[in-house]
Amino acid sequence: MTDTPTTGRRFVLAARPDGLPKESDFRLEEVAIGAPGPGQILMRNHYVSLDPAIRGWLDDRPSYLPPVALGDAVRASTVGTVIVSGVGRFKPGDWVMGLNAIEEYSLVTPNAYMHPIDVSQVPSPTLYLSAMGAVGLTAWFGVSEVMQPQAGQTLLVSGAAGAVGSCVGQLAKLRGARVVGIAGGADKCRKLIDHFGFDAAIDYRGKDVEALSADIAVACPEGVDLVYENVGGICLDATLLNINHYARIILCGLISEYNGEPYGARNIWQLIVKTATMRGYLVSEFVDRFPEGSKAIAALIAEGKLRFDEHVEKGIDNAYPAFMRLFDGSNRGKMILDLS
Repeated sequence: MTDTPTTGRRFVLAARPDGLPKESDFRLEEVAIGAPGPGQILMRNHYVSLDPAIRGWLDDRPSYLPPVALGDAVRASTVGTVIVSGVGRFKPGDWVMGLNAIEEYSLVTPNAYMHPIDVSQVPSPTLYLSAMGAVGLTAWFGVSEVMQPQAGQTLLVSGAAGAVGSCVGQLAKLRGARVVGIAGGADKCRKLIDHFGFDAAIDYRGKDVEALSADIAVACPEGVDLVYENVGGICLDATLLNINHYARIILCGLISEYNGEPYGARNIWQLIVKTATMRGYLVSEFVDRFPEGSKAIAALIAEGKLRFDEHVEKGIDNAYPAFMRLFDGSNRGKMILDLS
C-alpha cells in the first residue's frame, strides 16, 4: 500500500465551449487532496474513458446529468484502485470502476455507477472502460434488451467504426441480423467488413442527404428494419428515407450535432408514413445489471466472438488532444487516457 497522496492534478472546465472545444476551455491544475470521511473512498485513477457524451456535459443546458460546473474537473468514467476507504465493501487495494472525473485522484461517495472489478480475469484493466465498461454495456443492453434484432432483419448502424457502433454490429450479427454500417472514410469502411464482420459499409464523407440515401438503398435493398443511431444529422435524415414499415430506431447519440447548431431530422415525417417508432436510449436504464452485462461480454471475448479495439494515450497532459480525437475521427478504437 502506498502513502496517502497530498496533491494531484485534474483536468478542469475553465469556460463553456462555443462549438468545438478549444484548449483554452480547459486547464490543468494541481489541488490538495482531502481525507475521506465516513461513506467516502479515495481512489487513484489509473485509466479514464474519453467519450463523446462528455461534450454534452460541458454545456449549461438540461440533460440526463447536471452540467459540469465551471472550475470542476471534467466528468468521466474511470478505473482505478482504492487508497483509503470509509466504505465497508471497498478495501484499500481494490480495483473499482465508476463515474468520476479526469483527475489523478478522486475523493468520492460511491453511487450506483461504482462497482468493484476483478482485473485478474482480463488482459488489461482498460477493458472495464471499453468492452466491459459503459461503452460495451451501452451496446450490449441496447442490442439485447432494447433493439432485440432477429434473423432476417436488416440493422443499420451509424458511427459504426466507433467503440459503441462496432460492438453493436457484432452483437446484432450474433443474433442473425444483416448488419450495415455507416462510417467516415474508406479505411474505416474496410475495417467494418474485414475486422468486425459487417455485411456492408457505407462511407458518408462528402455526401449530402440524397447521395447518402441512395447508397443506403443499394446496401439495404430490402430496406432498413432497425436503426442504431449514434451520429444524427444527415446520417439519420438519409436513413429515414430507407426505413421499412414498423421500423424501430434507437437514438443513442447525435455526435454530429454536439459542437454546432442542431441539424434536426428533416425527414421525420417518414415515421408517420412507415408507422415506425423512435426512442431515446441511455445505458443508465440498466445500471443495476452492469455486472451481468460485463460478464456476458467477457464470455464473448473469451470465445473469440467479439472484437474490441482500444486507443490509449498516456498522461493527463494529453487529456485535451486525446479528447478532440473523438471529433476529428483520428482515434483508432475506444479512446482511453492512461494516468498510471
